[in-house]
Amino acid sequence: MAKTIFVYGGGFNHVFIKYIAELTNKPNPKICFIPTASADNPYAINAWYSECENLAVTPFVMRTFINSSTTKRTFEEQLMEMDAIVVGGGNTLKMIAIWKAQGIDAVLKKAYKKGIILCGGSAGSLCWFNAGSTDSRPKELTFVQGLGLLDYSHSPHYHAEADRRPLYHKAILNGKIKPGYACDDLAGLLFVNGKFKKSVSQDKNNNNYFVSIEKGKIKEELLPAEIIR
Repeated sequence: MAKTIFVYGGGFNHVFIKYIAELTNKPNPKICFIPTASADNPYAINAWYSECENLAVTPFVMRTFINSSTTKRTFEEQLMEMDAIVVGGGNTLKMIAIWKAQGIDAVLKKAYKKGIILCGGSAGSLCWFNAGSTDSRPKELTFVQGLGLLDYSHSPHYHAEADRRPLYHKAILNGKIKPGYACDDLAGLLFVNGKFKKSVSQDKNNNNYFVSIEKGKIKEELLPAEIIR
């Protein structure tokens, strides 16, 4: 069973959702959006359903800010019947903490092993890696630990925010985090069984990179992308 993760630098849109649907190889896949990082923001949820319109998908939302009286199915029951899971952006640090408190982190790892495709951008991309840069704390960008399904570091919003790139380079060079992958907002990376498979982008201005160390200096490798629409 292939284990698949698709990440992108910024928020979801219909192009990325269409691509995710195609990855499932199913005619009308069930795709679940998890908006934990935005505290189940209703605008994010409405945007999800709006972007799914006119696509051959069956969209769902799994809220985590819930109570027992109105939620009759466990998180595991909801997620394990999906073909793909998309994690939204927001506060990565709080999202991971909530997932661990609710056991959602363990369910997502179980879904991954089952072959359910895991996806997301921003906080929703960072969460699958070992670690990466986050704006989840006051004052400045810091680093947060992810679920470690991908044994690399990660930087979303790579060129969209001026301080992301230099901070990421410095952290890798100092050994604070492992070498890893960076995505501009409209670019994405496909991983299969924990290994990089393909680079995609919605245009020629958004790119993906592998950032490592060579001879004591940062090496930033551009990953040529297939344009998706």
